[in-house]
Amino acid sequence: MQENQIVDVSTAAGINAPIEKIDIPKWCFGITEEEYLSCSPAHIAAGSTKTPNGKRVAINVETIGGSLMVQHFVETLAKKDHLILDSDSDIFTPNGRTTVHVRWELTAKKIAEDRCELTTHVQSFATDEMRALLERQGIPFDLLRTQNHPIAQAHNDAETPLFAASIGRAALRNWRPPFNLVISEAEHPPQ
Repeated sequence: MQENQIVDVSTAAGINAPIEKIDIPKWCFGITEEEYLSCSPAHIAAGSTKTPNGKRVAINVETIGGSLMVQHFVETLAKKDHLILDSDSDIFTPNGRTTVHVRWELTAKKIAEDRCELTTHVQSFATDEMRALLERQGIPFDLLRTQNHPIAQAHNDAETPLFAASIGRAALRNWRPPFNLVISEAEHPPQ
């Protein structure tokens, strides 16, 4: 674990769709607020925008461990089966407002012809601003790390299967199999 790292958690869940139909960036930057809210009771709002240089940004508002977070996830890698987002997120804690750097990575891999697996990997890192707040409050960094790991893991464990289901629905929307086999009764009468 890196010196400023607070959490490093991963969770996997099945997606009921073929890998060829998965497009994680399209899902992430096109998810409706209603769909985002359905993926966790901790989710409050979602939207998307672009940076001045044209990179896509997913804006997520949620509570984790009793703290309100406003995340500004900027795409740093965007492939259909692999998305990495980085955010210098605002966090409103009982001890005051600060920032935290969050990296959210989503990866899909094929596990069967019509099924794949989503893995979400979340890492967070204390910013200098957060370290200063902790120091002013007399909160040891190791205590913050110890308390936040199970909270982050529980949050990721709860939302990942719902994200996987949402990605699967998005992948199958308006999709038809590569061929449509229809056998009429005239060709094969019932026996």
